[in-house]
Amino acid sequence: MIFENPFLSQSFKSIWLKHFNSNNDSIKSFDCISNVEFLKHNNWPIHVNVGETLTKGMDYELALNKKSCLNGETLLIYDVPTYFNVNSSNLGTNIGLLKSKQYPGFLIETGNYSSLDDYMQHNFSKSSRNKNRKYKIRLETAFNIKYKMWCGEITELEHDSIFKHFKRLLIKRFDDKQITNDVLGSEKWAFYHDVSYSLILEKKASLFVIYDNDQPIGVTLCFFSEDILFDAVTVFDIDYFKFHLGAVTIMKLIEWCIDNGINTFDFSKGYYEYKTRWCTKTYDFEYHIFYDTSSLKSKLIAKWVKHFYDVKQKLRDKKLNDRLHKVTYRIKHKEQKEECEKAKYSFIDCEDVKELGKFIAIDYEKSENQALRLMLFEYLYLYEENYNDLKIFKYQDQNKKYLITGSKTSVIASIND
Repeated sequence: MIFENPFLSQSFKSIWLKHFNSNNDSIKSFDCISNVEFLKHNNWPIHVNVGETLTKGMDYELALNKKSCLNGETLLIYDVPTYFNVNSSNLGTNIGLLKSKQYPGFLIETGNYSSLDDYMQHNFSKSSRNKNRKYKIRLETAFNIKYKMWCGEITELEHDSIFKHFKRLLIKRFDDKQITNDVLGSEKWAFYHDVSYSLILEKKASLFVIYDNDQPIGVTLCFFSEDILFDAVTVFDIDYFKFHLGAVTIMKLIEWCIDNGINTFDFSKGYYEYKTRWCTKTYDFEYHIFYDTSSLKSKLIAKWVKHFYDVKQKLRDKKLNDRLHKVTYRIKHKEQKEECEKAKYSFIDCEDVKELGKFIAIDYEKSENQALRLMLFEYLYLYEENYNDLKIFKYQDQNKKYLITGSKTSVIASIND
């Protein structure tokens, strides 16, 4: 049993009900299953846990030696992580349980390490450690970077401002990938907005933000139990891709967990390659289906629910879910052209810049020049310059040739199609 599970907190449940129980269906508890409240499923003859699939880890306790309190009902608890070690062996009289294995999960056992360096030493080769350090150093060299973990205190105005940037970055990211993301649905996004603010004030959630000056360029929404950090939603400004903001964020969160006595950094459900590189343990999410063994109807419904989710997971394993998200995106964005390959840039060192008469100065902060950002960011990364020292000039006779100068270097930059 996980003490202080944020997804069982009154705030989380009440905000979820406000957003997703528009029919005001009655909430039901069952004496044989403690700590979980249930609601009728919209379409099926079953009850599901309050929070449904928007929790990042459900747990419960079975009341020992209880007679069946199901009275012919079938119950579904979504997203029970196997590492929670929920004791489901002491079923009461006439209570049956089926389990359907769903998404894989990944976590870092931060409690096993004394520092970020200790974790890196045990889990990465020397060359990989150097690469990850380089990403952080070059990011902080190129920009005025600040890190902030908003937990326990935040104004509503600050929270709203971060969430506006959060949404903008998510839209930008998934437009670039040309897939849909259900987090951006109006109901889910409104829920995350409201629940994060309330739980941040209760120290059951946080927003970890990477700032370039005062502009958020990376945002991670986390939830907390007593000693677990759950990474719920993460996004970065794709313009900074060269600087690997994802790796920088993970390192900062590992460091924060160790410094604050958090024993587990949980990446939550779903496979992504980066999770396999950083995790120290894998697990599975399961759906737990309880049924009344004395009721044929309840037993048949439970078997059907398990079969449905088993098949759904098999399709997910075959990546059909990813294809569906891409098709859905294309249907919603019919007018959008096919994704183009990103431009490539070449840089030639230029020691003599006396011929500046051939170049025209460009204000790269203007919106019409935003397309040059990726080229400038690549220059910053390669030459370890700072954004505030940049000057850029356009070659008069050639459209895709530029002079970029920093505090230490000058280069002729070309855009190669």
